[in-house]
Amino acid sequence: MKLRYDLHLHSCLSPCGDMDMTPNNMVGMAKLLGYDIIALTDHNTCRNTPAAVQAGERQGLVVVPGMELCTREEAHVVCLFPTAEAALAFGEWVEAHSPPIPNRPDIFGEQLILDADDQPIGTQENLLIAAADVGVYQVPELVRQYGGTAFPAHVDKEAYSITASLGGIPEEIGFTTAELSPRAHREKALALYPELRSMRLLQDSDSHYLENMPDPGPVLELEENTPACLIALLESRL
Repeated sequence: MKLRYDLHLHSCLSPCGDMDMTPNNMVGMAKLLGYDIIALTDHNTCRNTPAAVQAGERQGLVVVPGMELCTREEAHVVCLFPTAEAALAFGEWVEAHSPPIPNRPDIFGEQLILDADDQPIGTQENLLIAAADVGVYQVPELVRQYGGTAFPAHVDKEAYSITASLGGIPEEIGFTTAELSPRAHREKALALYPELRSMRLLQDSDSHYLENMPDPGPVLELEENTPACLIALLESRL
């Protein structure tokens, strides 16, 4: 089946994420726009994924639990998991390997943890955009230990991407998929980074605001609309 997707979305838990970007609002907007499957990928945390998955179940939309991890090299990597439990376990590992830099709500906004009814149940006290103490070369295998998959985020961007940090995507890291930003010029990216030709390319929005969630674009073909099936596809080689 052909599925309309956006696998890179942020909730109000992410620094600079809008307070209207609650799990239920995000799912509701995705439904209105016509998506079939989305992923919640807050910066360096998975604590709002249980609420998002539950909101998706109630509204009839598949939500994949995930995270946008900032590595030691300040390369952003999207990590996706089959269940919220697996995502939370990975999130605990990341928290244990992140610097204890307090959040500044006056600058970055509150980092709100919500329940399935969008009610606040806590805050993340440490700033979530600081780089975790994990190298990008470690990430794919580390994420696989939790049943997930990982791919470098917005590789066409000149900041906070693996290409900006390393100058390319080294084959030995083991990524099978990569992400382009919504307005990326595909052929330009392929010319700059020929290694992308052997990888599955996604195009996600990286939205932090409801109004920035775009109409669906590319589609993925999956045998069934489940996180496990998605992860299996993204882990496979072309």
